[in-house]
Amino acid sequence: MGTTRANFRLPEELLEKADIAAEVTHRNRTEIVTEALCEYLSDIEDDESFNEAVVELYLDDEIEFDTLSAFIGRQDAESVRSSKAILDQGDELADEMASL
Repeated sequence: MGTTRANFRLPEELLEKADIAAEVTHRNRTEIVTEALCEYLSDIEDDESFNEAVVELYLDDEIEFDTLSAFIGRQDAESVRSSKAILDQGDELADEMASL
């Protein structure tokens, strides 16, 4: 997995706790924040309403297929992509019929 530098703000108190945790566990701040974020995402990915919202973002063309797949799994993402293709064809057909 590649890495990308991200700049964001954290409350000082939280940053201090992360630094102490890093020192005590002999890890660096990035490892602590990465692990915490991974755990959070793992927990939220089990939430059905969260996954439904991710699917909606894909259907609305706000996220790419690879992002959808990362959240809901490749097999489910393939099913959503197939459904989206059918829905998009239906929309195109409706637009053509309306213009007649």
